[in-house]
Amino acid sequence: MQQVPSIEETVGYELVRPIARGGMGCVYEAVQKGPDGFRKRVALKIIRQEYSRVPAFRKNFLGEARLVADLIHTNIVQIYHLGSHGKQYFIVMELVDGVNLEEFLLQHRALKRPVPAEWAVFIISRVTRALAYAHEQRDAEGRFLHLVHRDVSPRNIMLSRAGDVKLTDFGIAKAFNLMYSEEGEVVAGRSDYLSPEQARMEVTDARADLFSCGVVLLELLLGYNPFAAPSPEQSRENIRRLPMPDLGKARPGLDPRISAAVLKCLARRREDRFQSAESLLSALEHALYDKAYGPTNEKLALYLRDLYKEGIAYEDDFRERVDTFPSS
Repeated sequence: MQQVPSIEETVGYELVRPIARGGMGCVYEAVQKGPDGFRKRVALKIIRQEYSRVPAFRKNFLGEARLVADLIHTNIVQIYHLGSHGKQYFIVMELVDGVNLEEFLLQHRALKRPVPAEWAVFIISRVTRALAYAHEQRDAEGRFLHLVHRDVSPRNIMLSRAGDVKLTDFGIAKAFNLMYSEEGEVVAGRSDYLSPEQARMEVTDARADLFSCGVVLLELLLGYNPFAAPSPEQSRENIRRLPMPDLGKARPGLDPRISAAVLKCLARRREDRFQSAESLLSALEHALYDKAYGPTNEKLALYLRDLYKEGIAYEDDFRERVDTFPSS
C-alpha cells in the first residue's frame, strides 16, 4: 500500500516543536520552506486527529480562520494561510517569540514581585486596542460583523521579546451571520474570565470582552484572580456574585483613575460598563500618558529582559504537554 504523505511533505512546513495544546487543536513552531533555501519561522495550528471528523470542531476551526483572516493589526496575531491535508485542517500564523501573560504572571509570583501597575495597564491597553479594531470590523457589504472574542484571558495574550502585546486565539469568537454560535446552550471561554452574561449563557456583545479585560487587569494588579475557584461552576458563581476587592487597599498608591476603570469594566450590568473598547482605551491611556510620557513597547522589552535575566523561575507544569506530532 502506498504511504500517505505527511503534512510536512505535502504543504512544505517542517514541524519543529509543540508549543501548546488546547481543546480544539495543537500549535507547533514550524518552518515554512521555499525555493533557494527560503525559510520562515511560523506557528502552525492543527486540529487534533481524533477531532478532525467532528463537524463542530471543524466549524470552529474554519470559523476562526474566516474571522481573523482580515484582521490586520499590530496587536493581533496575524493569520497567513489556511490549508488542509486529507481531512486535517491547519492554520499558519505569526510566531510570537516571547511568553504569554499567564507565564508572565507565574514568573512574577515565583520571584515574589508584584507586576508594576504601569505595565499591567499598558498591556491591557494594547489588548483593548486590538479589541477596538476587531469590534469595528464590517463585512464586504459594509455591515458590522459584531465580532466578540469571548475568551480574553492570560493564555491568549502574548508578549514578544520586542515588547509587542498581541491578542490571539479567536477560536471561539463569534460574528453575526458569519459563524455558528451556541450561545444559550454552552459556556464559551474560561470560566474565571467570563462576563456575567457568558456565565449565564446569554447572548453576548462587545461589552463581554471588556469585562474580561477588567478581570485580567485585576489579576495583574492583585497577583491573583479573585474569581478563580476549584470548579468551573463555582468560578461562574463568583463572577456573578462575589464582592469586588478594594484595589485601594490591595495596591496603595494606585492611580484612582485606574481603580475606577477596573470597577467600571467589572460592572455586572453591561449597561454600566464602558460601552466600547475605544472608551476603555481612552480611559487607560489618559491615566498612562497624561504627563506626556509613559510605557512603550521598547520599555516593556527591557522590563521583560530584566524579569527573565535569571531564566524561568517557576515549574512549567500548568501547560498541557504535547509529546508527539499528529499523525497524517
